Amino acid sequence: NSVVGYDGNLNIRPKFQREFIYNDNQRDEVISSIRKNFPLNIMYWVCNDNEMYEMLDGQQRTISICCYLDNLFSVDKMKFGNLTAEEQNQILNYKLMIYFCNGEEREKLDWFKIVHIAGEKLTDQELRNAVYPGTWINDAKRIFSRKNRSAYDLGRDYLSGDILRQDYLEAGLLRDRFTLDF
Repeated sequence: NSVVGYDGNLNIRPKFQREFIYNDNQRDEVISSIRKNFPLNIMYWVCNDNEMYEMLDGQQRTISICCYLDNLFSVDKMKFGNLTAEEQNQILNYKLMIYFCNGEEREKLDWFKIVHIAGEKLTDQELRNAVYPGTWINDAKRIFSRKNRSAYDLGRDYLSGDILRQDYLEAGLLRDRFTLDF
């Protein structure tokens, strides 16, 4: 449930973030952009009182980079470990643009909504998850938003949509708005 980085000081997947949803092409383009030294979109980190950070925007790009550095996929048939030392150093020394946000909980959620107007559009349920975070929604996401869990196994023959984009959770919460496919 937790993804952390920056020596344990950055919560990459705080309670308001969705699961990793990039497809292979999107993930690969992040790495291709870095290898070409093209700029990636700015990332937003929220500054917390305890000198820790939460990722407001940039999770998909950050996880893509980390997975590539861990040799979990290849781009143009080259994993990170197969690159020359010079190519590896170019990636490791690539400068990310990060904007640090400060504010109260409500302001963080407003930032989140504003930042996500462009890019990979949030579904209505993902926005609801961000506006109403907490242990209940975390538990609900654990049950209704992951493949190979009971809700997915029971519902996949009756529901359409993307479980990672919160469609099953939304169907469970707002069942009057949906019809089952029989």
